[in-house]
Amino acid sequence: MQCEICGADIKGPSSKISIDGSELTVCPRCSQYGKNVEKRAPTSRKVSPVAPVTQRRSTRPAGKRFETMSSELIDNYDHVIREAREKKQLSHEELASRIKEKAALIKKLERGEIVPEEEIRKKLERELDIKLTERSDEDDWSGERLSKGTTLGDIVTIKKK
Repeated sequence: MQCEICGADIKGPSSKISIDGSELTVCPRCSQYGKNVEKRAPTSRKVSPVAPVTQRRSTRPAGKRFETMSSELIDNYDHVIREAREKKQLSHEELASRIKEKAALIKKLERGEIVPEEEIRKKLERELDIKLTERSDEDDWSGERLSKGTTLGDIVTIKKK
């Protein structure tokens, strides 16, 4: 058998030591580099009493769980955010601290580099007194028009609306 540290053949009794959580079989000379693991005492595990299982009721109304979004982010959200911030005479840092976000995020939103997530959008709307969403028309994509054989020209017309 060879020592797992120095590689020398182990003559006589070998030792099992632990170094940084790894167990190694080593020669007597290298056993000083770790802690002996042979004299380990088993640790008892305390078992906590099992609490009775109770049913939890959801606080949300059942009908609103799968509600479809009926509003979309406006196209010029970046200009609206910038104008509202400047109107309130706030710097990027001041606005960021008020909504508990980073100033770099505000700058990226104003440059249009990123789209605000739902939570950030709500914070901005609340702080700046603006509306960043608009109601989308669900009638544009009605099934009647598409079921009659949609052509590429129909789709281009729909997207122009």
